[in-house]
Amino acid sequence: MASNAARDFGEFIRTTREARRAEDRRYSLRQVALRMGVQPAYLSQIERGQASVPSEERVCQLAEELDVDVDVLLAMAGKVSKDLQEIIRARPEMFAKLIRALREAPDERVEQIAREIRDGDW
Repeated sequence: MASNAARDFGEFIRTTREARRAEDRRYSLRQVALRMGVQPAYLSQIERGQASVPSEERVCQLAEELDVDVDVLLAMAGKVSKDLQEIIRARPEMFAKLIRALREAPDERVEQIAREIRDGDW
């Protein structure tokens, strides 16, 4: 039996794909599966939450195919990208403190902090 995460993930994939299909026939289940190099039955199982959440590679393919932010889709799948894992592993204590400190911060403030760091304004 699939987990709630797999069902929620699958429902999001199906809803997003079908919304795209309403505007573009290239987003049929079969067409998307073929572009990804998987069987349509497998993609259908993912969408119905009957398969476990796919690998990071497949989640990234789905994100690209459906034009969804890859980090958001990975989070929905209960995964963290390998590059972020490497960053955290390099300084685990520091990043744990940072993430916990930002947990309650408003989104606008987190965005501001990220911009300041990215732009070197710190």
